[in-house]
Amino acid sequence: MTLHIGVLCGGRSAEREVSLRSGEAVYRALLAAGYTCVTKIDVGIDLVEQLKKNKIELAFLALHGKYGEDGTIQGLLEMLDIPYTGSGVLASALAINKIATKKIFMMEGIPTPRFTVVNRREVYTNGLDQAAVRVFKEVGIPAVVKANTQGSTIGISFVHQQDKMSSAIQNALEYDHDVLIEEFIAGMEVTASVLGNEEAVALPLIEITSAKGVYDYEAKYTPGLSDHIIPPRLPEATQGYIKELAVKAYRAIGCRGLARVDFIVRQRDAFALEINTLPGMTATSLFPDAAKHAGIEFPELVRRIVELARQS
Repeated sequence: MTLHIGVLCGGRSAEREVSLRSGEAVYRALLAAGYTCVTKIDVGIDLVEQLKKNKIELAFLALHGKYGEDGTIQGLLEMLDIPYTGSGVLASALAINKIATKKIFMMEGIPTPRFTVVNRREVYTNGLDQAAVRVFKEVGIPAVVKANTQGSTIGISFVHQQDKMSSAIQNALEYDHDVLIEEFIAGMEVTASVLGNEEAVALPLIEITSAKGVYDYEAKYTPGLSDHIIPPRLPEATQGYIKELAVKAYRAIGCRGLARVDFIVRQRDAFALEINTLPGMTATSLFPDAAKHAGIEFPELVRRIVELARQS
């Protein structure tokens, strides 16, 4: 296959190292799938020149976080008339914004944990401690504090004591102007990988367990610190319900190609947390694992993702 594919990875976000690993894995899988013209590009300020010099005909996005998963690179590629994998500009921008995503979940009737928001303006005007008091009244303890537009659990804190809320908010504000504070729901972490365009389908669900007790950045990307249980230890009816919710969320945001929807499951109640429009493609990543259990090996998976991009 002579289609010249550029694997875009690296970039400027806090997830650069993970992106480089995803890019390398995708590059090798594309070659194994039979694509003979594949170029790996570490995304920098010379990206346009790199795309033109290498005569890239399709971009396989292996970027994560800001300047890759947030609609910016998608907009650039649209202007250059280069097709690309994954969701478009609007869906990418919405999905990376956890607050906007949760508001859409609420509008669409997709269950999601209670939440509130703190931004830098509020902290500047009223003070950090006053913001923390408001959060405690509205959400309570325990709570999860998240930087609004970061991925890979960067800037996340689990708060179990009221006097720790201020420092957790301060930590998240170092990564973002807005902070999402969410009710902590104790339960099973489950992720649903969704593949497709108009006829999107949910792949086998994965239950995630962590040796650390929380599925943070270290647990995600260190072999041996987390386990993927496929299928999850849930009734088949509950699994079917979660898959339906995942596809509903995928369509509500307007995703295409692929995405991963994360849930917390308490007994038979499932709560959608967020959507990742460019899920990781490393050796420990969830999306390739789900595909494998659906009978789709990694080279075939990247081939399907390329074909979905060409249909867009």
